[in-house]
Amino acid sequence: MALAASLAQLHAEASCPICLDCLTDPVTTGCGHNFCHACLQQRWEGLRDLFPCPLCLQPCPERSCRRNSQLSHLADAVRQLPSTRAKRGRQGEAPLCEKHSQALSLFCEEDLELLCPQCRLSSEHRHHPLVPVEQAAVCHRRRLKGYLEPLTEQLEAAEKGLEMQVSKSFELVSNMENQRSKLHSEVEHFKRFLGTEHDEIHVKLLNEEKSVVDKITGKKIQISDHGSTLKSLLYEITNKCSQTDLDLLTGIERIHRSYENLESPAAFWSEVKKEVFTLPPQYFGLHKMIRTFQVHLTLEPETAHHSLQISQDRKTATFRWMEPNCVHPPQVFTSYPAVLSSEGFDAGRHFWQVEGRGSGEWSLGVCKESFPRNSLVSPSPSNGCWQIQLWGTTRDTRVSGNACRIGIFLDYDLGEVSFYNLNDRSPLYIFSDIFTEKLMPYFSIRPSSKSLTISIVEDEC
Repeated sequence: MALAASLAQLHAEASCPICLDCLTDPVTTGCGHNFCHACLQQRWEGLRDLFPCPLCLQPCPERSCRRNSQLSHLADAVRQLPSTRAKRGRQGEAPLCEKHSQALSLFCEEDLELLCPQCRLSSEHRHHPLVPVEQAAVCHRRRLKGYLEPLTEQLEAAEKGLEMQVSKSFELVSNMENQRSKLHSEVEHFKRFLGTEHDEIHVKLLNEEKSVVDKITGKKIQISDHGSTLKSLLYEITNKCSQTDLDLLTGIERIHRSYENLESPAAFWSEVKKEVFTLPPQYFGLHKMIRTFQVHLTLEPETAHHSLQISQDRKTATFRWMEPNCVHPPQVFTSYPAVLSSEGFDAGRHFWQVEGRGSGEWSLGVCKESFPRNSLVSPSPSNGCWQIQLWGTTRDTRVSGNACRIGIFLDYDLGEVSFYNLNDRSPLYIFSDIFTEKLMPYFSIRPSSKSLTISIVEDEC
């Protein structure tokens, strides 16, 4: 009895878990399980990217498995042993029909049910298409494998959607915070006009933000749950494809129904509302001017004085005292720290905004394209430069609320350059002249400044 048991155990160890016969041309997967090479390749037929071990479902990247010559010799030897080698039943006895106690050998393609030969005579399935279990399993295994790729794509799309939704949520909340900061700054300057509207605006913004965040949170949960459902269904189908024919077809209707009823949740989009309160009359004229005539400027590094550091985006100039270079191209400012815009104007109306942070004296305006860059004479309308001087007192350059923002409006045809304090929307100064050549936006930081930064900024209209 002990010998027979040992032989049976030896036959079992040398058998393929898929075909249940002695291993032929055995291969070993990365997880340590052994299969006939042909059986394993047949089980993986039609799969892409994901190749699970038929026993433990551990992924085998790129069908990685190695030949096992020692196990091949052992299987050949086992074949020569006396036969207690009756093939094992596939994972126990085959299930029987609950009504007729006969083997389930047929499959109803209309009701997606396993049937015995006697069931085909019943009125329920008499006119239904019935096929042998093996044939049905091949068909439905192929069909299930067809679900894998679109499910994987849907899962990837869902994960990307979740990532985009999270990113969008941060962007929306950040925009809301920036909008609140901007509105709060303006309200402080116009308190005498707004009065009790300040509290109402704050409440509206809080409610709007809460509404947006709540909706985004709900959408994030929906997308996350959808991703979990896709992962679960993908795992279940992968597992099903590795099961025996009968197990694969058992409960197959629920998987088909789950796949066919998948519906991706729609993403939530929202825009931050603007101009949610009433401003004094002078605001609207300036606001319309900004919206209509705003231009996009960049600084021209080739004109910058050696003590001005120009940012990579060419929007910011920072004063840092540096030793001059020996050779200066003719277009570079050498007498004092200044820089011109890359863009110039010889007609039309144009508006741009400049923000100054730090402590020190700075100047803004326009100058002729032919304005001398190495002259020690102070810039003035008489030598082709129309500019105003400002003094920055902000110590903490990180506090945008204390930065000084100036708007410049050039009406070339009318011959006017006007300046506005955009912190309180008040006019500062107007130059009137006759322009005869191209004008360049002009920016200067006086040498008395220890640390000062000026930036070209844009109003979001």
